[in-house]
Amino acid sequence: MKKKPTSNSYNPSMTDEEWQAFAAQKDEDIDKSDISPIPAEFWAQAKVVVPEKKPISIRVDEDVLQWFRQQGKGYQSRMNAVLRAYVQAHQPHKPSR
Repeated sequence: MKKKPTSNSYNPSMTDEEWQAFAAQKDEDIDKSDISPIPAEFWAQAKVVVPEKKPISIRVDEDVLQWFRQQGKGYQSRMNAVLRAYVQAHQPHKPSR
């Protein structure tokens, strides 16, 4: 089966069907044996970083805005996520947030 590129930035080589199969697994069925435990020192020094949001005014096509609004609460955050994905796709060496 030919792999279809997906918009998922974590593993772009997986197909949509593979992501759906992965998402359908129960947590206890996922093999996590190759994941090292995170030491307590990491958490003691960890800091929560919330990205700063800047209020702006932009013009978008009416149908685009309507579609995002129809998705419900959080539509502006979803629009931001789409823009971030675009930026990341065009700057492949930048770490994702």
